[in-house]
Amino acid sequence: MSYRLYVRPLPPFADPDQSPEAQLYNWVLHDASGDSQARGTADPRATIEQTLSQNALDNVLLIGLVPGDEAIFCVADIPAKQTRFIQQALPYAVEEQIAQDIDSVHLALGSRSDSGFQVAAIDRERMAGWLELFRGWEHLRLEAIYPDAALLPLTDGGWSICLDGDNAMLTSDRGEWLSIQASNLGMFGYSMAAPPSEDVVAEVPVTIYGTEPELEQHQSSISDLRGAGRLAVRLETIELMPLELLAHAHHHHLCQPINLCQGSFGVTSGKASPLLAWKPLIAVACVWFVVQLGIEAGMGYHLQQQADETRSQAMAIYRDAFPNDRRTHASNVRRVIEGQLRAMGSGGPGADFITLMKYTGDQYAKVPQNQSLSFNSINYTRSRGELVVDLRADSYDRMSALRSGLTKQGLQAQIGSVVNESDGARGRLTVSGG
Repeated sequence: MSYRLYVRPLPPFADPDQSPEAQLYNWVLHDASGDSQARGTADPRATIEQTLSQNALDNVLLIGLVPGDEAIFCVADIPAKQTRFIQQALPYAVEEQIAQDIDSVHLALGSRSDSGFQVAAIDRERMAGWLELFRGWEHLRLEAIYPDAALLPLTDGGWSICLDGDNAMLTSDRGEWLSIQASNLGMFGYSMAAPPSEDVVAEVPVTIYGTEPELEQHQSSISDLRGAGRLAVRLETIELMPLELLAHAHHHHLCQPINLCQGSFGVTSGKASPLLAWKPLIAVACVWFVVQLGIEAGMGYHLQQQADETRSQAMAIYRDAFPNDRRTHASNVRRVIEGQLRAMGSGGPGADFITLMKYTGDQYAKVPQNQSLSFNSINYTRSRGELVVDLRADSYDRMSALRSGLTKQGLQAQIGSVVNESDGARGRLTVSGG
């Protein structure tokens, strides 16, 4: 019987190289039918491995879940169908949606939708750390690593939300996911109410999952969400921890997550090859292939020499123009030049409404004493890519702190129409892509 172990590390996250034993996890063990056989909260890795050993379980599939804000959801509009061409075009297709050097980002390809391929982007160093955290467990074989919010069961035509302490995980039926503070749900409700296309939609269904104490704790945010517009909010009470809901949705294919273990971060299955019985025939085919390869190699050798010479000439011209650039090589010189030309033609990468709202909400949470800072109204202009927020604060310093935080994230943020009043100040914050 095939078992799956879903593991979700708890903050604060320990360094896998320095103190892996200090990391605690929530976990749940499922059998082949999807029934939960064991679970645990805030357990170290040794306890989980001991539980599997005591039950004589070996070669269990490990599903690692990382925080949803570790990976960014992107869409790549690539007309190609062959995987090789898609992988080659992928960095160019999502480069403008990511606010860091594309060479430092690991891209994982998901399924194809009407708007393009779904893509998860995560910092390479962070991905290496997560892979190290989940790899090498006793009695377990790593199968996949997913952003936790991506495993929420999808709500047809709308959004799914799962309350998780002070945070909330969100995903839409288009596959995008994110994690925010639960107190910001009311503010984010305006983006949920916005129709994803030009079609007129009467209501946008929203399903909120949470335990009874969490639903009661965040009653105010849920009320704000219901007042955000065309949202039809439905509450679903769960009896156990959110990980149980995520594992259930994944086992029953109620979600479409993107496995981050791809490419250089891929994992081997460790299973015996089903082609083992065909080994003699494969050996004969390999001999034929080697002979054919020798013939093709002789024909291609001359063409390869010409290609190498052409690349050398191209790099020589580039070195003459940029003598101090030591990072560019023949494999990426074309993309570097295209990126430089694109940067000269535009002020920087744009950002859609959801991205601007996410960064604005995150920086709002970091403003000291943010209770005195309130949003009166929010407007978004798609043609200009601008988010306009009417603010009110007890002092101009609060608004300035919010603007500074957004600027440090690489966005353009300006405060205008400032009016000082007896009880504080009000103004208009305009946020756009960096």
